[in-house]
Amino acid sequence: MRKTTPSGVVFRASPVRPADESLLDPAELARAAAMEPAARRAFLAGRITQREFAAELLGVPARELTCGYSCPRCGSGPELSHGRPGYSRAGVRLPLLLSLSRAAGWILVAAVTSPRPGSRLGVDLEDPLRTDFSGFEAVALTGPERLAVSGLRNGALLRERARLWARKEAWLKMTGDGLLVPPATVDTLHCPEVSAVSAMTAGLPAGLVAAVAVC
Repeated sequence: MRKTTPSGVVFRASPVRPADESLLDPAELARAAAMEPAARRAFLAGRITQREFAAELLGVPARELTCGYSCPRCGSGPELSHGRPGYSRAGVRLPLLLSLSRAAGWILVAAVTSPRPGSRLGVDLEDPLRTDFSGFEAVALTGPERLAVSGLRNGALLRERARLWARKEAWLKMTGDGLLVPPATVDTLHCPEVSAVSAMTAGLPAGLVAAVAVC
């Protein structure tokens, strides 16, 4: 399902399902081959959903796309299978920002078409149940964020934990830092570049939580 927000970010949500591996490039297939079966299925489904979404937005056949990831530490090129996603066609980089996240058997892809130079994008999808462990606040949240959840209990607590974590992950994907930066040092509680993505807007099950960061 494809949804567009007023900010111009386009989303596609899809459940993890069997995927046509022939659409993917050698670097992606090599990465998948090193994974356990369940992780491999989710990875392949995510990459194919992302590729098909990109092809639809650009109006080109998915088989004509070549992945071209970029990483602040490793560089960029078709030999990479991690970092910020992107695609080229016949050697020409295509004008599209993409970000992908997976949780609870679902895939969420965010995109911005014809982005301005220097624009960046990050999206994150979370299952609140995955935050249900002792010590979450200590390893994941800043002081103000811990204060924001201090009066909550049960389902409300888990959902707010997931909301804060999704904002943080979306921000770190946007910057390209990922979890190399300790998450408890990153406060996005009032960060204007980060916003919630409603399940209805994205076409996701109501129990999941998502956020997008755009700069």
